[in-house]
Amino acid sequence: MTHAAGPRPSTPTGRPGASRTPGRALSAFLLCMALLLAGCEAGGNGGEDTRRSSDATCDGRIDAPAQITMWFHTPAARGELEAVRAQVRAFNTSQDEVKVRLVRLPEGDYDDLVRTAAADGELPDLLDFDAPKLFSHAWAGDLRPIDSCVPEALRADLLPSVLEQGTYRGRLWGLGTFDSGLGLHVRPSVLKKAGVRIPKGVGDAWTADEFTGILKKLRTLGYERPLDLHMPWAGTEWGTYGFAPAVWSAGGDLIERSTYRTADGVLNGPRSVEALTTLQGWAKAGYVDANKDFGAFRKGRSPVSWTGHWWHRGYAEAHPGDVAIVPLPDFGTGTATGMGSWQWGIPAGTADGDAVWRFLAFLLRPDEILRMTDVNGGIPATGTAVERTEAFAEGGPARLYIEQLRDGTARPRPQTPAYPAITEAFARAFAKIMRGAPVQPTLDEAARAVDKDLADHSHYPPTGP
Repeated sequence: MTHAAGPRPSTPTGRPGASRTPGRALSAFLLCMALLLAGCEAGGNGGEDTRRSSDATCDGRIDAPAQITMWFHTPAARGELEAVRAQVRAFNTSQDEVKVRLVRLPEGDYDDLVRTAAADGELPDLLDFDAPKLFSHAWAGDLRPIDSCVPEALRADLLPSVLEQGTYRGRLWGLGTFDSGLGLHVRPSVLKKAGVRIPKGVGDAWTADEFTGILKKLRTLGYERPLDLHMPWAGTEWGTYGFAPAVWSAGGDLIERSTYRTADGVLNGPRSVEALTTLQGWAKAGYVDANKDFGAFRKGRSPVSWTGHWWHRGYAEAHPGDVAIVPLPDFGTGTATGMGSWQWGIPAGTADGDAVWRFLAFLLRPDEILRMTDVNGGIPATGTAVERTEAFAEGGPARLYIEQLRDGTARPRPQTPAYPAITEAFARAFAKIMRGAPVQPTLDEAARAVDKDLADHSHYPPTGP
């Protein structure tokens, strides 16, 4: 997940997230320039034991020699691009049936470029995208399902969350080589000094009321603003990824999930209102650090940080031997958390799905998964790779993330093509609420925005645009 990137709008132009402005011409120009100027890298077999399905994306045969082009966003994590380049080189030199050409596109314009290329039929053979964007890509017909490509042995080794996040309407459309985790990073030494118990797992998470009391105790120890919620990113995708779990834990949601036809009465329902009222109460009491310098936890101002796995290494380095991860508070129905990160998908225009899968299977080997997660700190996508890490293996300091991803505590963001509209509306509402806006009217406004998008797209019929 890209926590610093804001959500894109969804508009009634047939394709969710289509631009409202004449920016498409600029996007097309940038796309052409990127393809002309981008550096290219050229110089395992995962297709032999595939599940056969009517999608025919993989039939077990490669029209060799094959050349495939892949796009890769400009990553936030330092070193990801070099890791991908190294993977392409390693794959290209390991066999001679398939050659991969890597094109890196600029992150700031990445989503616009993908939408423009999809509309013009110019997508590459392999594409990466942030997990919840999969649903709109699949609905719009931009992707090919990959059920027939994934061997049973690999399917069994993948974390269940990786498969769930890549599924839309019962079909598998994408797979990631890493997943994400969410929880509270805490300073055990400070909590012990305050006489606060430290949860051992999801079964004994603090209740929201208990957590409020903990914040009061921490203030008495001299921590004026003991809680870091990474507020500078409240109005971005982080607002949804980070705090939808509070709504889920309270028994609410961002949309009615049995039909995905309305957010009214759910996003703005009493349980959602209750959860966000509690969060707002922490801000009103002054417990939440503004974190404008991004150092609230690292510099010791806040001994509790509500955040994702990507901060764990930095926190552990800042406070050696004094960092633990505990579940998010229980707002009423049990603790909940999020899932999902960048995934790979095969665009609809790709001619040889088996050739692309050969490379994807290579990326999903344990060594290659770890090549990437060693750089970005992500959660390895397979159990085999997980057990080869110090942080996530049994007994590791970040093992809670694996337990949450396996036991159902983690939930996917709404699996609907309307997700761009949902995240835009919710993140905007969350940011307003944390600045003091009245909770019920703000969520009413958000629900209306989501329902308008649903109506504008005829509730996203299964047949696509």
